[in-house]
Amino acid sequence: MKIGRYRVRFQTTTTLMVLAVVALALSALYAMISLEISRHTREGLEQQAVGIARTVSHAPTVQEALSPGGKREAVQEYAEQVRTTNGIQFVVVIDMNGIRLSHPNPERIGEHFSGGDEEPALHGRETISEASGSLGRSVRAFAPIYGKDGRQIGAVAVGLSLDSVHAAVGQNMWMLYAGILLGGLLGICGAVLLGRKLKRVMFGMEPEEIARLLEERSAMLQSAKEGIMAVDKQQRVTLINAEARRLIGIGDELASSESDLDAKDAPYAGEREEDFLSLLRMDRVLESGEPVHDLEVERGGTALLVNAVPVVIDGRVEGAFATFRDKTEIAMLMERLSGISLYADALRAQTHEFMNKLHIIMGLTHMKRYDRLEEYLKEAVPSLQIEAGAVVTQVKDPVIAGFLLGKLSLMREARISLRVREDGMLPEAREPAVSRELVTIVGNLLQNAMEAPRAEGQAKAIEIGFDYAEGWLEIEVQDNGIGIASEVAESLYDQGSSTKGTNRGVGLYLVRRSANRLGGTVTFRSEPGEGTRFRVELPYPTKNGVD
Repeated sequence: MKIGRYRVRFQTTTTLMVLAVVALALSALYAMISLEISRHTREGLEQQAVGIARTVSHAPTVQEALSPGGKREAVQEYAEQVRTTNGIQFVVVIDMNGIRLSHPNPERIGEHFSGGDEEPALHGRETISEASGSLGRSVRAFAPIYGKDGRQIGAVAVGLSLDSVHAAVGQNMWMLYAGILLGGLLGICGAVLLGRKLKRVMFGMEPEEIARLLEERSAMLQSAKEGIMAVDKQQRVTLINAEARRLIGIGDELASSESDLDAKDAPYAGEREEDFLSLLRMDRVLESGEPVHDLEVERGGTALLVNAVPVVIDGRVEGAFATFRDKTEIAMLMERLSGISLYADALRAQTHEFMNKLHIIMGLTHMKRYDRLEEYLKEAVPSLQIEAGAVVTQVKDPVIAGFLLGKLSLMREARISLRVREDGMLPEAREPAVSRELVTIVGNLLQNAMEAPRAEGQAKAIEIGFDYAEGWLEIEVQDNGIGIASEVAESLYDQGSSTKGTNRGVGLYLVRRSANRLGGTVTFRSEPGEGTRFRVELPYPTKNGVD
């Protein structure tokens, strides 16, 4: 809050606003209660005066004194006794002519009653009025006096000074003052505590800072390349960014759990919000409270990589938060990085192998064994040319050829024999995406063959072959390991299923997924002690229609 050039803190502003509300409420309360107390006090005093007037009007002494031949002197003594006993201002008895028969000041006896408000009483009515008389302004109660024959013979006036009325009202106001004071103190304490509580809830930040953070958060969420979604514990969506809408395939507004998504806004017409939450495993996270990391899900031909975590507050799961991204984009990035890694590995292997050969050449030269040097060069150079020549001859796709040449160097360094069969050919793919999928298939099958257990003392040997005919490509990878156990075969392609330890079991899952994307199939045959043969068959459109 800004007042002029000065900025007032949120805590101070809240405290002042609460104090202002409390002050207004207490002021209104004071006005209403004080008026009510004043009215009740005045009414009580007036009724007291009326009661005294009635008592005096029925007193035998007064009635006899006003009767013909009565002793009027006795009225003054009686009236003064009543006045002093009840602590009132005056008790004045008048005859039908308005002449005083009693008065606190005896000198006023015999004079006409002053004030002009005695006429209704002389006509037989009880009245209460406020007027000025010889003793100042006062509240007066009048009562007629009747004789034994029933005729009116006079009237009595009982007066209370306004000062005494105000004093009586003031005496009854102390409880109100005490209540107002207590309410004010409680209001001040409550305002201060509320200000501090709100400040803590807002993490000590001012509203302008919170607004700026929300704007920054919104900008970050909408600019993020990952889909972001959050739900509460009732599975209501509380946050979703534009990328999440695009990846899931929904419009700007999520449908409620009781209605279907609008078909024009969603490719998955008829599916509800819960279906998408189940797709992202957010319902399971809410139930179990356990996070889900790097889970691959597929819907409508789009593969998503999902991470979902519970939102825990004070030990309770209050919601779930999920981030996800198109697996194809990640796969393309990984393939680029993998290509660089493979290229680096191939260079490292070739460098290591080249250094070994240089050491051999240097040693033979140093010993001047030129005959052996000549024999060694005749053997080494053709073998390398034969390996590279076989790959280039059989594999026409440059991406796969480069990949296999790198693998040949790595396996030669690891003392693993890799042979490319010469009875088939792999033409160049028409679409680059197909080549990327083939790298995934061939790379994971070769890696799986390299890691296959083998009998002790047996050298690892791997054979790969390509056979293309009539638009279909067949890929075979054979190893000489101990084979695959029957109990493992059923879950061989499941993600996370592996006998090689934790955080494994992804390679064959990726092989089958890539084959399915290309419309192909994956099969294998394994015999104990004879190794395993994987076969992938898939449609393969070639570049320039080469067959």
